Amino acid sequence: QETDRVGLMGFLPRDLLIAVWRAAQKHCCVCGQSGATIMCCVPECDRWFHLPCAKEGGCVNVYVIPFRSFCPEHRPEQEVEATPEPGTECPICMEPVEDRMTFTTLVCPMCKRAWFHRDCIQGQAMRAGALYFQCPLCRDSEEFRVEMFIMGIRIPFRLPTWEDNDAFAELGVRHGQCNARDCLYPGGREEAEEGGPWELLLCSSCAAEGTHRRCSGLTNSIDTWECDTC
Repeated sequence: QETDRVGLMGFLPRDLLIAVWRAAQKHCCVCGQSGATIMCCVPECDRWFHLPCAKEGGCVNVYVIPFRSFCPEHRPEQEVEATPEPGTECPICMEPVEDRMTFTTLVCPMCKRAWFHRDCIQGQAMRAGALYFQCPLCRDSEEFRVEMFIMGIRIPFRLPTWEDNDAFAELGVRHGQCNARDCLYPGGREEAEEGGPWELLLCSSCAAEGTHRRCSGLTNSIDTWECDTC
């Protein structure tokens, strides 16, 4: 339908019933159970599979137009001519990868040095979203993103999860308390004055700690201060 306001998200009830009936006649090539709704897009192939069985069976779903799906026999393979060196580790989980390209071991087509597990790069894609998804090593985004789409990595078109619910909003808030071991200001650590001995100075290196001038024995002429950590 032209609008998702028709039927259920654009699908008419009649069409949904037909899809359910058809799926009941198809058996999954991975688990053997009925109810398979995804068909390999290769014309001469009659394999069907369940979406949850796809990864276990080595099937690939491409999550961009034209949204094609492939059985294990016809799934796309990377054409990069590269072989991981012995002991190569996935830069995401730091665990060893296989000694060649497989369904579960992928490589960046640009740098050919970043080898990673399918599950690891899928997790990174879900966290980063399409805008920030890139190779963990060379930081290429365009070619890398296209290759991962073709290999069946789902990359959501949304902002990264680290921007959800203002997760890092506190990083934009200026530090506002005295961290001296013994704060002498009568108003307490959270209070300060605009100038003089009770002005709050932040560490000139990290800005993550502060002190009133008098609490650290600083004269009014001193405008910079560095915390013990820095």
